[in-house]
Amino acid sequence: MAAILGRKVGMTQVFDAQGNLVPVTLVEAQPNVVVGVRTPERDGYRAVQLGFEEVPERRVNRPLRGVFRRAGVSPRRVIREVRLPEGEDYQVGQEISVTVFREGDRVAVTGTSKGKGFAGAMKRHGFGGQADSHGVSLMHRAVGSLGTSGVGRVWKGKRMPGRMGGERVTIRGLRVVRVDPERHLLLIRGAIPGPRGGLVMVRRMD
Repeated sequence: MAAILGRKVGMTQVFDAQGNLVPVTLVEAQPNVVVGVRTPERDGYRAVQLGFEEVPERRVNRPLRGVFRRAGVSPRRVIREVRLPEGEDYQVGQEISVTVFREGDRVAVTGTSKGKGFAGAMKRHGFGGQADSHGVSLMHRAVGSLGTSGVGRVWKGKRMPGRMGGERVTIRGLRVVRVDPERHLLLIRGAIPGPRGGLVMVRRMD
């Protein structure tokens, strides 16, 4: 399991070994700590709970304080669970840094996309719009028909105007261009979900 929680710093460009200009996203991933371990015997599945970003104890509620005290680690702002493949074992309190990744690794990055507020059907779903010609009046960007006649309701899943963005998104197949252990940075080719400073999880793909 090569997985780590981090913050999106932003995008920049670097040159590869062949002199090609490569667009990359910087992810700052301070060392994560294993807060809990899930086992098949006790929980029915294998997983680890990763803690990220130290915070003062007063910033966490009492149930979480107990979790961190039993683990023997300082409180963390974020806890996320990651499934474990067979044959990999981790201990509570173990630290995971960016060194679990290597240059050239294929990774999947999960984050929350930027919220874009309320949007119409053309922007939200890519509709082409109605004809801008004779016979069409004030309806150029409208959705149009909502379904078959006689039903008396709108079918679930109908693509309509609504809130756009702000959803959990995973981008797969990205490449790790560079690993900087001293500054806890991962340079990942291409764009990843979310705004600058957004929380992301980077996982190696098999």
